[in-house]
Amino acid sequence: MNPITCAQALAAAQQAGLDRLDAQLLLLHALDKPATARSWLLAHDTGELAPEVSAAFHAFSQRRAAGEPLAYIIGSKEFFGLALQVDARVLVPRPDTETLVEWALAVLEMPGLMPPLKVLDLGTGSGAVALALAHSLKATGREAQVTAVDASADALDVARENARRLNLAVEFIESRWLEQVGGSFHLIASNPPYIASADPHLAALTHEPLQALAAGADGLDDLRQIIQQAPAHLLPGGWLLLEHGYDQAVRVRELLTQRGFLQVQSRPDLAGIERCSGGQWPQRQTIPVGHATSDRQP
Repeated sequence: MNPITCAQALAAAQQAGLDRLDAQLLLLHALDKPATARSWLLAHDTGELAPEVSAAFHAFSQRRAAGEPLAYIIGSKEFFGLALQVDARVLVPRPDTETLVEWALAVLEMPGLMPPLKVLDLGTGSGAVALALAHSLKATGREAQVTAVDASADALDVARENARRLNLAVEFIESRWLEQVGGSFHLIASNPPYIASADPHLAALTHEPLQALAAGADGLDDLRQIIQQAPAHLLPGGWLLLEHGYDQAVRVRELLTQRGFLQVQSRPDLAGIERCSGGQWPQRQTIPVGHATSDRQP
């Protein structure tokens, strides 16, 4: 095979259907260079690739063209400013989930919370939400105990390694939602499976773990279970925040209100879609029935 240049390799990948940015990141990965070195490719567009680099880039490109997530191929994904290692054992963290983290941090800044802040992330996967919260709280000098739960031992292995590499103190528990969890928390946050089992979009997500995506006929099975279980693990006045599908906000708010949560509300993602819903468990256990959604925004 005749040597090819950086520019020729990128052009061939784009002709095969790859996005330009994806092709650049895959070539940098083949060259063992960081994702921040895209300018290097421009400065060396006429440079010839070593045969082993060219072969690796071709293999990476074929995997990407077959639908494998870019993050699995390069082995990492940035989330809330943190570089997380990911592979096929966990979902790729989505930018939409940063909405959940931002809301959680706002709740934890509310006055009257006694340290240490007790925070629980249900369905942690790669550890994205738990680690983002632990990192942000550590950066502001706030004392916190962050716990992360997942039913998958494989996912917890990924999350633990991310915590070790980032030097963040998080407790990990293998549990189906709250079944093996003790204690009570100021905040429970969760990005559970919420895609309906017959949703045609699942066909495009075959490389990611199905058990972390689908949740029954209407996609609400796990959300229902979490909403039912959470009050037993919330301190008085504690909050439950949930990520959900683009069309599920109304139903999730109804479930929260029916369970007895107050200040039930939703938060939009960057696209303006109601991506997260949550509510506050009352300070007292005897509460009026049928509270409406509140406009108060913590």
